[in-house]
Amino acid sequence: MSFVSVRDVWQAYDGRSILERVNVEVEEGEFISIVGASGCGKSTFLRMLLAEEVPVRGAISIDGGAPAVEPGRERGVVFQRYSVFPHMTVRENIIAAEGFAKPSGWLFGSARKAARNRADAMLVRIGLNHVADQYPASLSGGMQQRLAIGQALTAKPRVLLLDEPFGALDPGTRLQMHDFLTELRAETGMTVFMVTHDLAEGFKLGDRVLVFDKVRWDPMDPGLHGATITYDFDARDGGVPFQHILDRYPSLAPEPVGKA
Repeated sequence: MSFVSVRDVWQAYDGRSILERVNVEVEEGEFISIVGASGCGKSTFLRMLLAEEVPVRGAISIDGGAPAVEPGRERGVVFQRYSVFPHMTVRENIIAAEGFAKPSGWLFGSARKAARNRADAMLVRIGLNHVADQYPASLSGGMQQRLAIGQALTAKPRVLLLDEPFGALDPGTRLQMHDFLTELRAETGMTVFMVTHDLAEGFKLGDRVLVFDKVRWDPMDPGLHGATITYDFDARDGGVPFQHILDRYPSLAPEPVGKA
């Protein structure tokens, strides 16, 4: 049995299809990159994996469990915009992430002391222990994204969902984050789904690359039909060159450097 199972999933907004006939099976520990043209439902798919949205048809299950109807601790998520609390220190951001699991949302006494110790261990793990008492505004973009990933990992999720997590970073910082994520993934063995607009990034980090696109197209009503998975490439050991996708989907080509 696959770890993550997506079976005949459809999603629609106001009666308009966004995704249709989505089927994919993912083994535990796999890294799945998700690419496709803008507006083809990639982030919608991620929100359904998170259980922030429920499909209008079909089901998504993790480890054979019942389909979730709301986000839970087994799923962690990191967005492109840094989802950290600007009024809290780096350490307090990590502690707060643990507090969310409590009914009151707060930790007190010995529980807070233990959470602080775990937070400090997490900061060592993600390389931010030296800025534990600083506020996010004083950190670089890459450091803020490390903090956001640390927040997500605090809940010990079985599935990590990344929605263009490095899209706002400069090229050098982005490469550093690639190395960081690769090391973290090897250490935790988590299953990862990452939406990216960068094909090279998708093939570099992913074990598999899923391409979302529309297979049905009505020229009189381009928004009539939803997208689905049109390709499922194995990117391990070099995989399929991403140029193969660019030849079919030129709209995914990156803009030339320096273009206004």
